[in-house]
Amino acid sequence: MLHYLYSFIFRLILPFVLLRLWWNGRHSPDVLEHWKERLGLIPEADEPVIWVHAVSVGETIAAAPLVKALIERRPDLKVLITAMTATGRARAQALFGDAVTYAYSPYDTPGSVARFLKRARPKALVIMETELWPNMIDRTAAAGTPIFLINARLSARSARGYQRVSRFVRSLLQKLDWIAAQNGNDARRFVTIGAPADSVTVTGSIKFDVEVTESLRADAGHLREQLGRERPVWIAASTHEGEDRQILEAHGEVLSKHPDALLILVPRHPERFNDVAALVQSQGLGMARRSMDSRDSASSKTQVYLGDTMGELMMLYGVGDVAFIGGSLIERGGHNPLEPAAWGLPVVSGPHVFNFADIYQRLAQGHALVSASNAESLADAVSHYFDDPARARTLGQNALAVVEANRGALDKVVGGILQKLV
Repeated sequence: MLHYLYSFIFRLILPFVLLRLWWNGRHSPDVLEHWKERLGLIPEADEPVIWVHAVSVGETIAAAPLVKALIERRPDLKVLITAMTATGRARAQALFGDAVTYAYSPYDTPGSVARFLKRARPKALVIMETELWPNMIDRTAAAGTPIFLINARLSARSARGYQRVSRFVRSLLQKLDWIAAQNGNDARRFVTIGAPADSVTVTGSIKFDVEVTESLRADAGHLREQLGRERPVWIAASTHEGEDRQILEAHGEVLSKHPDALLILVPRHPERFNDVAALVQSQGLGMARRSMDSRDSASSKTQVYLGDTMGELMMLYGVGDVAFIGGSLIERGGHNPLEPAAWGLPVVSGPHVFNFADIYQRLAQGHALVSASNAESLADAVSHYFDDPARARTLGQNALAVVEANRGALDKVVGGILQKLV
């Protein structure tokens, strides 16, 4: 009954969803160009594909090593990556180029999903993390296509929410062929809310299998030379509204102790780039924008370097000496800290990290994480690392050690998928 009610409500609001899509598309031409894909009207696939659904940037980054490994081990497989956001799609294209195909995910109405499945002809659906879209799962399962929930995580808060509609959620989970959970707590929560125990495996998080390539190191080194090799640099990444002002306030305190310090500020969503740029200028800080990058765009007078491009965050981490992970000074739940950890950077976060609680706990236990609750404590943490480079290197190496110690989930996940495809 809830499933029918859900679909009915989604159909009712669909015109307003499309109107919002048009509104947001004013700042993202790609969104308007491909709007029909949201209704399932994608180009027809020449042959069946592995459909990898990664809702946004974080899930796309997590999916990257998985997709690369699938292609390497089975070159005959064709991969289609879908995302709900322009940032997720752009990130996928930056990562894979022409090696895979792309589309926006269909809106979760029966008709949109049915049209999508008819054109894509997937031989398997790989869902990253916890994107439980009822019609996507129901229609895909009805078509006889296996569904794998990979790198699955489920917070205690989310589990409590799902239990309010336990019968509905149980029916969805029972249609999944395999749930590869990040840790034992996640696995137990999935079983508690209705997943069959024999369909759940603890594989670890493939996010630990992040790779810093030689090309990334080269690009980061080049940019660091351009920005100033000797000056102290910190990066505040994936920031949200409500955080940027606090971060700029912290940077002002850092500048009082380290006048040549540089902040690389990277907002999470592209539609906020101009607003954040205006905020920086209102603070009277010298700013250069990555999107307008040239050899003359940044100088010793640049105090904030705005990362307002898509698909370059991993490289930008390599430019910094210290990394702050956004979404954590506000109750957003934080973002993935493993990319800066893989660069060997000391990691600073706010107190709200429930989206990645297990990963942050491992970093804390590995003496690789410092928590800041406001602008003052954030400034103190950054300044402390600038004052004591040896301590910063130690914590950075600790962070890298945590990443190295937890690698290996990727082989388990890829092996499991390929085994179940036979």
